Amino acid sequence: MNTVSNPGFQANRTAPVEYHNHLVPEIFILLRPKITLMLTFIGIGLYDKKDISVKGLEAIRRADHVYAEFYTSALMGTTVKEMEALYGREITVLDREDVEQQPEWLQRALTEKVVFLTGGDAMVSTTHVDLRMRAHELGIKTSIIHGSSILSAVPGLTGLQNYRFGKSTTIPHPYTHKDRTIISHTPYDIIRSNLDSGMHTLVFLDIDPEKGYMTINRGCELLMEVDSQQSKPDLEQRLTVGVARAGSPSPVVVALPMVELADYDFGGPLHILVVPADLHFMEAEALVKLAGAPEDILDMGK
Repeated sequence: MNTVSNPGFQANRTAPVEYHNHLVPEIFILLRPKITLMLTFIGIGLYDKKDISVKGLEAIRRADHVYAEFYTSALMGTTVKEMEALYGREITVLDREDVEQQPEWLQRALTEKVVFLTGGDAMVSTTHVDLRMRAHELGIKTSIIHGSSILSAVPGLTGLQNYRFGKSTTIPHPYTHKDRTIISHTPYDIIRSNLDSGMHTLVFLDIDPEKGYMTINRGCELLMEVDSQQSKPDLEQRLTVGVARAGSPSPVVVALPMVELADYDFGGPLHILVVPADLHFMEAEALVKLAGAPEDILDMGK
């Protein structure tokens, strides 16, 4: 377990207050907050420490233990120390094994108030859904405090209509097996299936502790490499949208043919890709005005 320490940290505990019916009106007794032990999942947003909601911040400050994972998503505009300073609590950062294989820390939620922080929204990743179900199996009550999500940020930044997105996918880093480099075909297959249905595809890019953050450029290269193995390759000239640092003060949104997008400098992470299907005329106009798409796409909008 990777624990981020905060010397001098002390939990803020408030002694219970005794109420007496003959001194306090009954309404104040009924309104007295009840402390419920549970595991609270909190989505902390897209970019920095200030993306968290007031409700989420209040829950953190009431908690006995604060945990976080940043391998499914990360906040590039802040650090754990900065979050601890703003939130006023020590944060224990968990790795993949702590969350998916041996979440022994869950047991604490049986007797104490525990919060679990994630980038973006709290329940977008199936990993977090699985963790919530494990908690229920242990008899632990759970609650969710939602945060801003890349699923809504991308349609907002690009002008693509959110109801036209199909199944999303992730491009993983290639790996080596028996001296062969293996590139997953699954993302390509999902993109093709969505295109056949007239749906856009949101393409997440891998975050790996050793290989780092995959870029838009590398994602495009891998998709075109798989496409080149097909009988009728055509992805190189397909309009593709790259989004970098969504949620930051200056996100980058660019729409170009995939082969050109592969050479565009998007700067630092996090990056994400969109492969649009045929465009509605309003989507085409939005991509031209908001993402610098070639104006000839206006003639193709429906």
